[in-house]
Amino acid sequence: MSHSLATYSNARFIALRLRPGDDVILTLQQQVKHHQLQAAFIAGCVGSLTDVALRFAGQEDTHLTSGKFEIVSLIGTLDAQGEHLHLAVSDENGHMRGGHMMPGCTVRTTLELIIGELENNTFTREHCTLSGYEELVITSR
Repeated sequence: MSHSLATYSNARFIALRLRPGDDVILTLQQQVKHHQLQAAFIAGCVGSLTDVALRFAGQEDTHLTSGKFEIVSLIGTLDAQGEHLHLAVSDENGHMRGGHMMPGCTVRTTLELIIGELENNTFTREHCTLSGYEELVITSR
């Protein structure tokens, strides 16, 4: 199996705060479009959610849970074609859950977010015959 060589890039950053009731993925998609981001990533995130929508490994269904959740980790890539995000949260008892973040995650009190963009790269997604999914392709601008 061959792998492409990594490329160096400077980055720029966008900081924003999401408010109660905001849909996280919808807001991220709006930011990608508004700022014309071509190779974005989640650089940092802290906050809370009332609704958590996750797809667990190897499953097709989205699991929606409502309650009080603290974001432990939000990580992933974003581009004009879509996003690949993984979310880990803890509930009011400290129990953890995590998986592929799906639409329907809503902010409870706040969500402080830093989005980075690699200035010299473009992210696209193409079907991968090995995984069967649309996977990240990184090219130079």
